Amino acid sequence: MTFKTVNPYTNEQVESFESLSKDELLTAIGAAHDAFGDWRTTSLDTRRAVMLAFAKQLRERKREFAELITLEMGKRISESEYEVEFCAQIVEFYANGAADFLADTPMNVDGADAYIQYAPIGVLLGVMPWNFPFYQVVRFAAPNIMAGNVVMVKHASNVPRCALTIEASLATCGLPAGVFTNLFIPVEFVDSIIADDRVSGVSLTGSEKAGAAVAGTAGSSLKRSVLELGGNDPFIVLEDADLERTVKMAVRGRMVNTGQSCVAAKRFIVVRSVADRFIEGFKDALSAMKLGDPMDDETDVGPLSTEEAAQNLDALVTQSIDAGATVLLGGGRPDRKGAFYSPTILKDVTKDMPTYDTELFGPVATVYVVADEEAAIKLANDSSYGLGGSVHTEDIERGRRVAEQIDTGMVFINQPTNSQAELPFGGTKNSGYGRELSHLGILEFVNKKLIHSKAR
Repeated sequence: MTFKTVNPYTNEQVESFESLSKDELLTAIGAAHDAFGDWRTTSLDTRRAVMLAFAKQLRERKREFAELITLEMGKRISESEYEVEFCAQIVEFYANGAADFLADTPMNVDGADAYIQYAPIGVLLGVMPWNFPFYQVVRFAAPNIMAGNVVMVKHASNVPRCALTIEASLATCGLPAGVFTNLFIPVEFVDSIIADDRVSGVSLTGSEKAGAAVAGTAGSSLKRSVLELGGNDPFIVLEDADLERTVKMAVRGRMVNTGQSCVAAKRFIVVRSVADRFIEGFKDALSAMKLGDPMDDETDVGPLSTEEAAQNLDALVTQSIDAGATVLLGGGRPDRKGAFYSPTILKDVTKDMPTYDTELFGPVATVYVVADEEAAIKLANDSSYGLGGSVHTEDIERGRRVAEQIDTGMVFINQPTNSQAELPFGGTKNSGYGRELSHLGILEFVNKKLIHSKAR
């Protein structure tokens, strides 16, 4: 298998890399397992120094890394720069917080002296997606490296240079060989890695199909797993929302990373009394967005990650239009080179259409008009996904009441689903299980060991 860098703005290949052989993979697993023996006993101060050096390098080389992200998967350069900065924040959060997050927890009961120790468990495999090629890796690697685990990363095949750059950067910051390993391997090798006795767990961010396969293998091998899968986030607009602000939030929520985000707002559920005004404002705002070179700071909408991604999105939209969906804006691909798709708004989408409960990875919004708050909640929960969502209202208490009834892992009030180092990230239903980020993220792959003693 060949891993290729193809610029989605031009659809031209830049470079390529060959996959590891099975023997080379086994050697890499062995090296990671050997590295764990030393890294697990390395002091938190030493781990912290390495990771803070990495955070510093992320900032110092921000533009360089950002241009690499934009080249490989088409993210607008300003968003790529923000991604690298966010990675630095995550690294600092875990480097500075690990001592507190991993501190022994007293459990004194009935006169016994007991506590919980948080100990690393070993070699972890991360199967990562292309849409945030630095952030997704750092979100997985930073807490686990600070916890004393070692990580191996099978990155997406279309961002190989990003994968290599992260590995090289960590090495220059003093991370010992084997603590972070990039793997250029075909998908077919993943099962054998998870099943290997030297590997203790797996984290995957990706599709439902990939998640089910990884979870099945992890389960049969009795290995821990964390899954962050797709999302179909509802964006609920109640009748008392500040519509001018809400439209701005809708554009930001839907168009982040050209709509290629699991927590991008996708289903816009609007109470009837304000629907016409919201739709008009939303349509006007998306219509004004400029497609262009993602390296250009003036560009509003860049290409999708690959030509295949653009074709797949076009097929889903076309099928829904043919089945009766109403096109309020866009509905197809622009006549230009590159993996572009026009900002699109669909209305009158029904359950029999693929755009109803399929994660749309691109600049396509579906709008639903409902009678009231109760109907909005019901429709928001009518999805196989449960990652994020948002509620827009001037009454914060009302917003909280509605949020508590939304069946997702995260709900934000008066802003689209967001991500911060300090906040837990994860979903429910077909969106996966487990949590990343916050103090919870560093506790997913540790042994919560009870140590108990009582005077005789």
